[in-house]
Amino acid sequence: MGTNYTEAFSVALIDAAFDKDECVRQEVSQALQELGYRHPRLVLLACHSYLSKHSKLVHVHRIIILHSMEAIVKETIGQLDQSLARMVISLASEEMTRSKEVLPDWQVAASNLLVALGCRFINEVMEEILQKFQPGILPHFFVVHTLANLSTANVYGMVPFLTAILGTMLPMLGMAKQDAMKSVFTIALGHFSESILEYLANLDKAPDPTVRKDAFSSEIYASYEILFNVWLQHKEAKLRTSVVDAIGQMVYLMPHDKLEEQLPKLIPGILSLYKKHSEHFHITQSLCHVLDAAVNMGSRALETQIDNLLSILHPQICASLDYNNHMAVKNHNEVLRCFTVLARAYTDRLIAFLLQKLEVHNEKIRIGTLTVLKHLINSASPQLESKKPLILTGMKFAIQDNNNKVKRTVAQVISAMAHHDYLELEGGETMMEFIIRQCALPCEPGTPKPHSYDPDEVTDENLRNMCDNILNLLTTTVKKMESVLWPFLLQFVIPAPYLNALAPVCHSLAFLGAKKEQTNSNKFHLNCPEKDLPNPLALLTRLMVISSFPYRGRGRGIPALRLLLVAAPIVHPRVVNVWNEELPPLIQHLEENSEDSLPQRQWEDKLLLLLSTSLEAVNPGDETWSSQLIEEMTKHLSSYNSHPQEKGFLYKCAGVVLRQTLNVDVVRKQLIEILQTVRHNEILEREGVAVCIGFCAKTHLDDTLAKLEDFGKSDILRKSPSLFHLLKDKSDVDVEKAKSTLILCYGFLTLYAPEELILARIEKDVIKQVLNHFNTKVLGIKVETKDLTIKLSLMKTISLVARAIYANKKNHSFNFSRKRELLLYMQDLIKLETMDVLRTPTRQQAMITCSHLLKLDPVLNEADMFELIKTSLDSVFGLPPLGMDKNKDESCVDVKDREILYTETLCALQELLKQILIQDLSPDGLQAVFKHIEGWITSSKDWERERAVITTSKLLLFYLEKLNVRTMVSFHNLGALIGRLVPRCTDPLVTVRQNAVDCLHTLLCIQMRYAGFAPDHTDESLVRLKNLQSGLHQSDSQLLFRTCSEIGQVIAKSLPQDQLSILLFMLFEGLADPQSHCSSAASVIINTLVRLRGNGLGDQIPEVLEVLHIRLQSISQEAVKASVLQTVSLLASQNLSAVISSLLTYPLPFDKQTAAMWQSMTGDTALTRKSLEFLTDKLNRQLPYDEKRESMLRKDVTRFATWQPLAVTCALYELLSAAESAEAVSILYPHLFSSLLTRVGSSVGVRPPKDPPTNHMSKERRAQSRLPKSLNVCSCSVEALKALTVRANNEELLRIMNAEGGWELMKIPESHHRGVSILARAMARNVASHLSSIVEQLAANLSSPYEGQRVTVAAFFGELLCHRVTSDLVLIEILLSSLLPCLVDTSTVVRMLSIRGLGNAAVGTTRKIHKYSTKLLSAMIAGMDEKDDPDDLITLEAMSGLSKVLAQLEEASVQPILINIALRIRPFFEKDKEEVRAAAFTVFGNLSRFGDGQSKADFVEQIHSSLISLLLHLNDSSEQVVKACKFTLRSIGPLMGSDNISAMFRKHLLEEATLHYGEFINDLAKHIISDFPEKINFYIMGNVSFFKSTWPEIRGNAVMFTGFLLGNLSQGEIQSVSLEHVCGAIILLLRDAVPSVRIKAAEALSLLHEL
Repeated sequence: MGTNYTEAFSVALIDAAFDKDECVRQEVSQALQELGYRHPRLVLLACHSYLSKHSKLVHVHRIIILHSMEAIVKETIGQLDQSLARMVISLASEEMTRSKEVLPDWQVAASNLLVALGCRFINEVMEEILQKFQPGILPHFFVVHTLANLSTANVYGMVPFLTAILGTMLPMLGMAKQDAMKSVFTIALGHFSESILEYLANLDKAPDPTVRKDAFSSEIYASYEILFNVWLQHKEAKLRTSVVDAIGQMVYLMPHDKLEEQLPKLIPGILSLYKKHSEHFHITQSLCHVLDAAVNMGSRALETQIDNLLSILHPQICASLDYNNHMAVKNHNEVLRCFTVLARAYTDRLIAFLLQKLEVHNEKIRIGTLTVLKHLINSASPQLESKKPLILTGMKFAIQDNNNKVKRTVAQVISAMAHHDYLELEGGETMMEFIIRQCALPCEPGTPKPHSYDPDEVTDENLRNMCDNILNLLTTTVKKMESVLWPFLLQFVIPAPYLNALAPVCHSLAFLGAKKEQTNSNKFHLNCPEKDLPNPLALLTRLMVISSFPYRGRGRGIPALRLLLVAAPIVHPRVVNVWNEELPPLIQHLEENSEDSLPQRQWEDKLLLLLSTSLEAVNPGDETWSSQLIEEMTKHLSSYNSHPQEKGFLYKCAGVVLRQTLNVDVVRKQLIEILQTVRHNEILEREGVAVCIGFCAKTHLDDTLAKLEDFGKSDILRKSPSLFHLLKDKSDVDVEKAKSTLILCYGFLTLYAPEELILARIEKDVIKQVLNHFNTKVLGIKVETKDLTIKLSLMKTISLVARAIYANKKNHSFNFSRKRELLLYMQDLIKLETMDVLRTPTRQQAMITCSHLLKLDPVLNEADMFELIKTSLDSVFGLPPLGMDKNKDESCVDVKDREILYTETLCALQELLKQILIQDLSPDGLQAVFKHIEGWITSSKDWERERAVITTSKLLLFYLEKLNVRTMVSFHNLGALIGRLVPRCTDPLVTVRQNAVDCLHTLLCIQMRYAGFAPDHTDESLVRLKNLQSGLHQSDSQLLFRTCSEIGQVIAKSLPQDQLSILLFMLFEGLADPQSHCSSAASVIINTLVRLRGNGLGDQIPEVLEVLHIRLQSISQEAVKASVLQTVSLLASQNLSAVISSLLTYPLPFDKQTAAMWQSMTGDTALTRKSLEFLTDKLNRQLPYDEKRESMLRKDVTRFATWQPLAVTCALYELLSAAESAEAVSILYPHLFSSLLTRVGSSVGVRPPKDPPTNHMSKERRAQSRLPKSLNVCSCSVEALKALTVRANNEELLRIMNAEGGWELMKIPESHHRGVSILARAMARNVASHLSSIVEQLAANLSSPYEGQRVTVAAFFGELLCHRVTSDLVLIEILLSSLLPCLVDTSTVVRMLSIRGLGNAAVGTTRKIHKYSTKLLSAMIAGMDEKDDPDDLITLEAMSGLSKVLAQLEEASVQPILINIALRIRPFFEKDKEEVRAAAFTVFGNLSRFGDGQSKADFVEQIHSSLISLLLHLNDSSEQVVKACKFTLRSIGPLMGSDNISAMFRKHLLEEATLHYGEFINDLAKHIISDFPEKINFYIMGNVSFFKSTWPEIRGNAVMFTGFLLGNLSQGEIQSVSLEHVCGAIILLLRDAVPSVRIKAAEALSLLHEL
């Protein structure tokens, strides 16, 4: 029986193998192979039989079968007997040779099958093939092809046959006429040769170790002659390629004398093919084999071919290489191998040839030659050992090439040389110098080059980075390079061309030096006369300077400092300890920072301190060292002309050294040289030399002054421009710049000079000289200079002088007589600046200078102070802001720098005013400054007001900080100050408003201090004032007006009586403020008429409201608007009914003014409450809509909203939108919520009213009363309900509704009940306290005539029942009694929602569920039987509710109807709707709770009946169904009586886990067979019943399940199964319309190998 089924399956699979779907074909083939692995004989015989019987089978079908047979043979070769092998060999041979034409796919498949069999049955295969390989007859193409493949597949089996095969084949070569036959013979000869060579190379493993090469030589040579002399000349390129490949293998087997004889023809013959073929790899590979064979046998004939070989191979290496072309890369590597082979025998000629090529000035030739040289250095090192000096000499041409691509290759060659000990020889240092030159390539790109399309382009950056890496690699990994690099690399530290290489050079030197220091090497010194090494002081100078900007040059600072640390003994023995202590922290500091985070000034100070400390360590015993060092530094100055920042730092270093140099002659000499090296056009050099002069003056004041005076008289400063040139603004720039330098030197000299000496020199030696150089006189007339540099230098110097005087401890008796003169100088400079644009920092620096001068005696008189303040304020406040001046000065610096300049200039002004204020810190002093500012405060220009108020704020705060009250003083100008500032609290600019409040707060704090309160006293009013500031960032006029009112209250409370009238008068002026907001802030008018006489208005109220509505439309001042709205509020508090009735007639939707009038009624809680009650009562009493039939032909009616309820809804929205209504809402919440929720229900799907009422309307109102098309009735109701939620501060409820889209869902008829359910759920969780009242008020609406209201309440009640809070509030009875009658409601939606709610009761009333169980179960079962339910909505809810109820009930309540329920739900397992299937499976799972009682046996039968459906739907297309099946299977597992199955369900069927369905069902099938043997046939037939399921997934699952069950059965168990029917059904599925099912059927058949 088993044989029959395996054959049947095999035939079925073979038959299905030619499926139209590729995936099915693959699966069928795989299934056939799986069967074949278990039953190779049966399956191979079936395939043999099938192919034999179906001779006309299409080729593709035959190919699939042959491939399957090949796979089976390869897998089971050891199990096949000889007889079967002979049958298959015969079949394969027949398939291969049936067609005389070449049909590759079919015949290759047959050939491969023969090759697979030949791996074991070589004799049988050869017996079959040799019958078709007869002498004198040209064989079939694939016979030769098969012999070729056999020779490599089974080397030891085939080689013994090759002598005979070659003997037979040799005559055939002449018979081959077609290119294909020639090609296959050629390939076979190549494979035979390869096989023979492998056999000979492994004779120890060969069956016949006596085999020798000679046995094949004559046949191989004879074949070679035909291939080379005849076929290689063929015009067909593919044939020539095959021939040249074969020859490459055959030459190793040719007799040496014959090969020697053939070489003069063979090599040119191969070389000639290069011109005929575009693809060179096979030619080069063959050539390499030929050369290798020739060199191995010591050929003499090869020598004559060398020149020809090199002339052809070398250009190939020089050609551009496309790395994306795999064959081109392989050819390139083979060419290099050819050079390696040649180097073994002809080293001299090869090296001479390459060095000659290096002299050719051509990019590609040099790169190619260098590539060969690099390859040879690495691959032929022994042969090149004696050629090293020659190669080094020959490289001189290459290293002079400026081409980056050539340089890259040179660098690679040098790297290879270093690893093979070349660079230790003469010429090695030249190679290293080349590497360092590339490391020094520029870091920053200069002029951008045009975009290059060369993919192999080598940029300077690429080359530099590569050489950096090479230098580092050679330093750290090649041990012998240490002697080459140290101290050789030191030669490159000083020269300027190598500046950019210092990072890698210093890194290498530091590494080498540290290593030598560790080994105590005696070579750790710089005394090498043969090398041009720097002296220690030059090294120190260089490393200090390049460390000053440590992140430049690829981060050269850290390597430089590390080298300095290593070189300490070289520099001076006494600095070793100092540097060991100081340098590591500096290095760490750099490592922890970056270029952006490192403070440059502080870093320079650290380095200067290190230098000073080093000098202190050396000087006591070696005073000449500092003299030598300053001389060295001076020499270096000119080398930094291209680097002004580094040069500036070097000047500072020189200053430190001069300060600590004791030799006066040296100091004088170096001062002269230093001053002469300055390039005065460079600002950094000017400042650097000035600091140097200052440092020097610390210890050499007189000498320094003398040298400055001499410099001032030198030729460079004597060039006196003519009057003509001055008038034409053509003054000599160099003279002015030189004067700037000199002036700056005097400033730093004063700052750093000894305190005890400098005061007496300032006026006569410093100021006099500075002003003499600043003032230019022509013919005795003073002419103002226009050079910015000299102006800035003058201001900087005077600031430094003032700072020096002020900081001097002996300045108490110093009277600076030239103070006023200098202040006037500064004011003149400010006045000369244009007011159109801020071009220069002149204003800023002049005001900074004035600030410093004001600190000095004598005190400035009142008139001079007045002029100084006015000049400064006018020059800054009046400047146009950035952006408005851009067209006036196109040469200005970029925007960012301009912003900084503006900010710093304003700060300089503020600091100057503070300095003026500190001169007289009193109310009068404050007024003296403020009177200049107050005019700017009321300017019509925003930027002028902003600058003035910000400045005032900072001045007042400064005043408060510095105030020290010792006696009671009257703050007499407080009212005037406040009066001017109060209107600014509503300025259009936020910054002005906030700073104005700051000013008021500070003024009141000052007043409290004058009133005697302590500085730390806290006043509630001031705290309140400060807190009001946060509201000023908004522009809402009402908020600003209220804020200003509160500010007024604070001021009224804090202001002294005598200041009140002054304040009022100032505020009267404020009413005319050019800013309308500010005039409103000055107004404090309260409408008292309405408050006193409002009750008497009566019938005039509608008219009053109409006028107020019109006025509101035209009023622009917010304060006035607030007054009008206050009037409306007062009217409503006195005449509520009349006001509301009138406002309800206004057009919908309410405009901005009407909305404001409604919201004004929320100012008082009592009024708000009355308004809300009045409106909700009106809403509940009126019809929500009218129904009209638009066409007599249609039954449908259209609902139109009635006007009055719609207006009431909009009014409620406006009232609830006002924050002030919150208190009233908290009182009326249940009533408001019930009314609005009911209103929402009756608004769903309702259209706006067609004809609004027009009675009691003016003509203008009637024109506006037509509703816009965009008005949505339901949206109005929902927005009102949403506003109620916001106002009740139900944030969590609001969050849930927004997050889940509840509001939007409520507006759509189809989803309205879902939105209400979300609302009810959120209410139950967050607003439980109001639920009792809400439920009581809503219950009556379930009998409402309006379906929408019934739907809304049913949804709300149904969701409430889901929550325990309803039980806690004793609402269960009222909710259930309200919903039960709805089961017979005319509305399907209401009935569905009632079922849902009753089901939810099981969740919310778990403790009392037994009380209602009968009613609930009856309702759920009835719901499942609902007939009028086309979309299964009620059925779904009934099953969902049944699951909830069952989850809570005790067994006794369910036991009587358990089986009934199980039977009722089974039909739903196969419903089309996935939700229904999922719900039915879930109910069945919930029933399992009750299956362990009296009805267990019956329920277990139900489990077995449903199990197949559950397991098949476990791989359902619906994720929802899959989860339900997982749950149910986990639930029923314990009841089945199988611990293994139950454990599987628990472990693998986790809800969110991914299930490997096939593996799971396979394992489960084994347990089912083990634990339920009596049910096997039942389960299998159950699966078969699903073979006709409408779902392809289920059909596929069923056939797989069946396969797993049958595949795991023992022979004894199979007897109980109706195999004929089952197997026939599976085979039928191989023809299923859906490919996935056919795949599963094939897979199932592959499992049935034991049948």
